[in-house]
Amino acid sequence: MKTNWIVVIFLISLTLAGTFIPPSSASQEKPLVVTTIAPLAGIISDAFGDRVDVVYIIPPGADPHEYQLTSSQIELLRRADVIVTTGGHLPLERKIAELKGEGTIEGEVLFLEDYKREGFRYLKEHWYHEKDNPHGVWLDPNNALAIASATGRALQRSDPASAKVYGQEYRIFEERVRTIMHSYLALVGENATAVIQMPPDQYAVEWLGVRVVASIKPEEEVPAKGIDDLVPVARNVDLIVYALDSPEQLKEAARELALKSGKPLAEITVFWSDRPYTEVLIENSASIVRALGGKGSTGVPTGQEDFTDYVLVSLVVGVVLGTALGVILKK
Repeated sequence: MKTNWIVVIFLISLTLAGTFIPPSSASQEKPLVVTTIAPLAGIISDAFGDRVDVVYIIPPGADPHEYQLTSSQIELLRRADVIVTTGGHLPLERKIAELKGEGTIEGEVLFLEDYKREGFRYLKEHWYHEKDNPHGVWLDPNNALAIASATGRALQRSDPASAKVYGQEYRIFEERVRTIMHSYLALVGENATAVIQMPPDQYAVEWLGVRVVASIKPEEEVPAKGIDDLVPVARNVDLIVYALDSPEQLKEAARELALKSGKPLAEITVFWSDRPYTEVLIENSASIVRALGGKGSTGVPTGQEDFTDYVLVSLVVGVVLGTALGVILKK
């Protein structure tokens, strides 16, 4: 089994390395893409590189559910060729929809229906009335590809002279993302389960086949659950997942739950700025795979073979992406 996935990764890596051919030059004036949050900018920059100018609205550390547009940001939106939202559930995204409807914004604005046409999906909050989870959708690489694909199509409509280039750029990005996905999926067994810290974390684990059965903070407007109440549930799962960029109180709650239940912790990043999407995807996936491989709350790997698998796949993906990204950055 171990040999099989190494061969698969090697073959995928060779295929990927062969796809990194710099596309032909595009028009000199770059389209402006404005995203509502920084992780979306990471996706678009990773997918289309220096073919576009990408800026995001909500500054790092600000609460996206409370943030309001400034007058200068409205002016920025008026100049945008394409505007990329998380789907439309944030208050400032609803304001953007209003501005578009009244004609203040002329550029194309992408919402949930645009992404769904490209394969985007909401996950159900199994721990909270099976409602749609709109938080952290970009952490699922399938959704990231849907967002990038919809953006690429919008860029083609905005800049038809460079339509072929945008198509090439997206296909290269898709190949990178799918290579990472295949690599880490090869290391995850069936029927794994997790307790997460907050709803966004679900999108970082369920694409790997890890089902979330509980969340310390069930929803944005719902108080966090008591750790002692969650311990019986946590003892029956495979890992606890929490975000490094979350509030300290919730981080401590996740660590306490891992300690009391004896389950390994996986640390992920939900919000980031000025980093490529694929870099964060690798880090998050590696953390989850390592936890599933037996790294407990003490920080000591309990299964050496599983930990070696994690290191090998991280090296393979890292080397291939590093080489390929270097080629693209030089074009």
